[in-house]
Amino acid sequence: MIKKIILLILLIIFIPYVVVNLFIKDEEIKFNYVSNMVVRVKRESSGRIDKVPFEEYVTGVLAGEMPITFSMEALKAQAVAARTYVMKKMAYNKDKEYDVVDTVANQVYLDDEHLRTVWKEEYQTKINKIKMAVMATKGGYLAYDGKVADIFYFSTSVGKTENSEDVFNIKLPYLRSVDSKWDKEVSPVFNDYFYFTLDEFYKKLNIPYQDKIKVEILKTTSTGRIKELKINSKKFTSSEVFSALNLRSTYFEIIQNGNEVKIITTGYGHGVGMSQYGAEGMARAGYTYDQILKHYYQGIEIKKI
Repeated sequence: MIKKIILLILLIIFIPYVVVNLFIKDEEIKFNYVSNMVVRVKRESSGRIDKVPFEEYVTGVLAGEMPITFSMEALKAQAVAARTYVMKKMAYNKDKEYDVVDTVANQVYLDDEHLRTVWKEEYQTKINKIKMAVMATKGGYLAYDGKVADIFYFSTSVGKTENSEDVFNIKLPYLRSVDSKWDKEVSPVFNDYFYFTLDEFYKKLNIPYQDKIKVEILKTTSTGRIKELKINSKKFTSSEVFSALNLRSTYFEIIQNGNEVKIITTGYGHGVGMSQYGAEGMARAGYTYDQILKHYYQGIEIKKI
């Protein structure tokens, strides 16, 4: 949790709202590094499992999870976050058939053949930029209290990130709500708009038709994201509405205009950890990758394998 039409859509999406296998207990795992280490990547389209050299995998994730147009310091921050994420997954899945899948269910991984096809004559320039970010942070990962951290990242915040317990029901000291004012300035998806007919809106939410929509917000997070609400007396979690209407965020406003329903969303993604567009805004403002990471992951250390 961005290039040819399909790729553009995919890479703007970044990290999905639903995150699988969220938190892994450190006492259950130990990450063992070897110089020729590979990541076992399951290709969702074919079911094939590829053994990818560790830093080559990080390169492919960086190509898949962040626009190549982003600043170098933002790319470096993403490389460290991606490396940390896969370290945790590799330790947890060491006795399983594969470590990660190549989609947003874990991290989007694009192999070299795919990148050559998509980037064409721009391949060398773009891959050099990505490899520069990966090599500049080689072996770098995030740790808290001496242990590999649980890392999450997403596209665009609502102006602040979320406390982990408000989204994933577990409180971690380094996944705290922090300011992310840069998103509004740089993200093309800070606000988005979704339109439905009144009939479509009710059918998607499985609500009996009424002429007027009545919305009651029952519970929000500290940033104003909706957690629970009622629509015409039917109770929902925000994630249920998010999924049914295919929204970008659980920070949304429902506006009815006769037979038309407009929903305005703010932010994109689950909101926990590093905002990718926030990282880009910080990089443009002169922050270094380690400053970016230490802002979004409170109290972490950047260590080397």
